[in-house]
Amino acid sequence: MQTQLTKRWHVPSPISSSAAAELADFSPIEQQILYNRGVFDEESARRYLQALPPDGTDPFNLLDMDKAIARMLQALQAGDPMAVYGDYDADGVTATALMVQALRAQGANVVEYIPNRFDEGYGLNNEALATLAGMGVKLVITVDCGIRSQPEALYAASSGLDLIISDHHQPLRGVPQAVAVINPKQDGDPYPEKDLAGVGLAFKMVQALYQERPVPGVYAEDWLDLVALGTVADLVPLTGENRAFVRRGIKRMREPKRQGLASLAAAAGLDLQRVNAGDIGYVLGPRLNAAGRLESALASFRLLTTLDPVEAGLLAQQLEVQNTRRKQITQEIEGQAELQILAGEPGALLIFAADKTFNSGVVGLAASHLAEAYYRPAIVGTENGEVTRCSCRSIPEFHITQALDECSTLLLHHGGHAAAAGFTVSNANLPQLLEQLQGIAERELGGRDLQPVLVADLEIALSDLHPNLLPFIDQLQPTGLGNPEPVFISRDVKVRSSRSVGKDAKHLKLTVTDGKITYDAIGFRLGHLMGNLPGHVDLMYTFERNEYAGQVNLQLKVRDIKPSN
Repeated sequence: MQTQLTKRWHVPSPISSSAAAELADFSPIEQQILYNRGVFDEESARRYLQALPPDGTDPFNLLDMDKAIARMLQALQAGDPMAVYGDYDADGVTATALMVQALRAQGANVVEYIPNRFDEGYGLNNEALATLAGMGVKLVITVDCGIRSQPEALYAASSGLDLIISDHHQPLRGVPQAVAVINPKQDGDPYPEKDLAGVGLAFKMVQALYQERPVPGVYAEDWLDLVALGTVADLVPLTGENRAFVRRGIKRMREPKRQGLASLAAAAGLDLQRVNAGDIGYVLGPRLNAAGRLESALASFRLLTTLDPVEAGLLAQQLEVQNTRRKQITQEIEGQAELQILAGEPGALLIFAADKTFNSGVVGLAASHLAEAYYRPAIVGTENGEVTRCSCRSIPEFHITQALDECSTLLLHHGGHAAAAGFTVSNANLPQLLEQLQGIAERELGGRDLQPVLVADLEIALSDLHPNLLPFIDQLQPTGLGNPEPVFISRDVKVRSSRSVGKDAKHLKLTVTDGKITYDAIGFRLGHLMGNLPGHVDLMYTFERNEYAGQVNLQLKVRDIKPSN
């Protein structure tokens, strides 16, 4: 296998004449960008550019929401002790912080519980439920977990615990027995938005609670900063209601009222007044995740809920140190995993590596990098006694959780999404599991030309790229999965100058021209092209402002480069 993969370029079909007529108030470039995002008329364009949520998103349209709120109101009225049981990733931590703070503002007696990744693993476990019952807790509300915890739900009931499950993961063969199950993916749920993050579902519960029991001066929207953090960090599609949440949440983040968020941004050298979805995904989210990957996610929870500037500063520095260490450990695991992969079966359509020395908190990151590098579904695991715990990352052509569902009789636990999953398997079953997964991969991927596909919005001449396009691009924010930044292709561009920059010369700095206009360009992780760069190239890129040292310049951020024909 080789990791410098040739990437296919794809440009969608040109806009239809009827859609162009409907979008006549926009320039041809803007029309095509809107058309590529499923916007075909003026009213849809208005709603999209304003990031308005779709119709039907009243929280009580979620199945069981009425039951969940009724039990929460009963607990508030009776003073029943409650617990919010979350997950240790950024989505789960933000959801836990949101729900705990919203309940405390209602006067609730509530505690948080986030399991330790290393000692307890993902999701509900009986020992934790027994501990909560022993503390006198009467109601447990899960956020971002629990949808596949049928045995644990039965144990909770036998322990005298009422259980409300809110989880955005895919159910498996029904849902657990509980007072209420909030999950738009469950059978019969009419809610139109199926891709909310765990923190998004927690927010919908808080919305419903505050509709039924208002608190003067307190509003569900007060926690939209946490919704934006968790939604972007969890890589759910930034479309529909998710996009509306993140647009409004980023606005709140730019006027920081949360001490921990301000301290986290300061430690990372990030200006919150300019924060965007990319900053959440690449700067803030990884730091929030670092605590749960290496030690305990409770540090991130405390950071997001503390009012003490000194405590917030110390916790932010702790996460900064942990994030640096996380990067180092991930690189070490990637190197060892690649050695295993290269020594394994040539041409394998699913790649696997595991070792008892691998840190289970970062194997998912290693799997993500390997899946990108080899363009294959990747599984990286940690051997631990009689079991191996694995994280999986996949490619668009292969639904990894459905593949694991086919192998469920061999697994102790599993769950996830189309592109990311996790499982625990007995070491005695591991060889059979890998054989079965390879067979599924052969069935789904065999005979395909597996190359990553890069999608551009349209081809334009470099001289047609005007600065007056940037305000329109700003209106497309937040961008991310499902709502990408506009991407352009310009062909036969002359390279005026080029040099490699950054640590280990990883990046490529260019000056390019079509004879009419000249732009600076930066290609991150494209430094390896420096030695073979021809004089004329085809560029795939995004168009952006580059702000550095108080200066603002326009530049191209290069996605890929090919020699001009």
